[in-house]
Amino acid sequence: MTRPSHPVSQFVASKRLTLAATVSTALLVSTLASTPLQAQERDQFSVCWSIYAGWMPWGYAGTSGIVDRWADRYDIDIEVIQVNDYVESINQFTSGNVDGCAMTNMDALTLPAASGVDSTALIVGDYSDGNDGVVLKNADSLEEIAGREVNLVQFSVSHYLLARALESIGLSERDVTTINTGDADIASLYASRDNIDAVVTWNPQLSTVTQVEDSNLVFDSSQIPGEILDLMVVNTDTLAANPELGHALVGAWYEVMGLMADGDEAALTQMAEAAGTDLAGYQEQLDATRLYTDPAEAIALLESQELLDTMQRVAEFSFEKGLLGDMAPDAGVVGIETPQGVFGDEGNVKLRFEPSFTQAYLDSLD
Repeated sequence: MTRPSHPVSQFVASKRLTLAATVSTALLVSTLASTPLQAQERDQFSVCWSIYAGWMPWGYAGTSGIVDRWADRYDIDIEVIQVNDYVESINQFTSGNVDGCAMTNMDALTLPAASGVDSTALIVGDYSDGNDGVVLKNADSLEEIAGREVNLVQFSVSHYLLARALESIGLSERDVTTINTGDADIASLYASRDNIDAVVTWNPQLSTVTQVEDSNLVFDSSQIPGEILDLMVVNTDTLAANPELGHALVGAWYEVMGLMADGDEAALTQMAEAAGTDLAGYQEQLDATRLYTDPAEAIALLESQELLDTMQRVAEFSFEKGLLGDMAPDAGVVGIETPQGVFGDEGNVKLRFEPSFTQAYLDSLD
């Protein structure tokens, strides 16, 4: 079957913008959880993604016909849609307008799961391995952050990274002042104003600010490996009624991962151009992105105690910042399930990490 492709915009969307403004009443909107359509068997689906190094493979999988070929194997149709705004892509998933969406583990918890949408992390694509960092002017050690104003996108994974960085040296947010700063402006403000001397941000802005004179990267996400995860999340009810969707998406993903692992220059160049950069620039971003090109490694993470521990830490941070809703009694208000068990309310599991589809793909290679 032939499907129209979606043009890939050169607009570089922000990846991890805060969703806090939309979740203050999250626990009151559980009617979004599932609809009859999502629970039905059907043959047409859609997933969306936004521009980020670890998600460019979805754009390539869509435009190259790889998703089409895998969908054909299961007699279904999958539309791969680029959404130029990351927050809007998650809103589309939460509202049920698409069946799957690329998002981080933290955002999967705070929305849609905290909004009552039963969601499954079908694919763990990568973790940030240096793509997020803390940069200081006129200082070369993290300890010198004490007493400074720190510019960052509040309640995003940058905020989470700051909390983990401070924890690593025995400090807390009481020892700094956070200043909410838009990701589109943070690099230019840091470069142009001497009084802005501490930032937390992600690539490509991170690469820009580290080049400012007398600036030093003093902590980055490679020091908390496996905690900032990039996922493909699908609606649990849709997946249960239509497992073919899961098998097709996993198969398409790992076909692209195989090309990337082999250094396929044509595929990588197309991803780079779609991201608004060249091959060298995209490779630099990939160097700070730990892609799970081997499905066995992804399964090992999904089945690890480490993953459940990470999600507990993320839930506790999210609760502390009010991201689980004003009425949330504690960090476990939303149940998070992995093969190791459940953190939080077992009667309200809304975020699930599911390795069985990746395992089925791996088994098919034997």
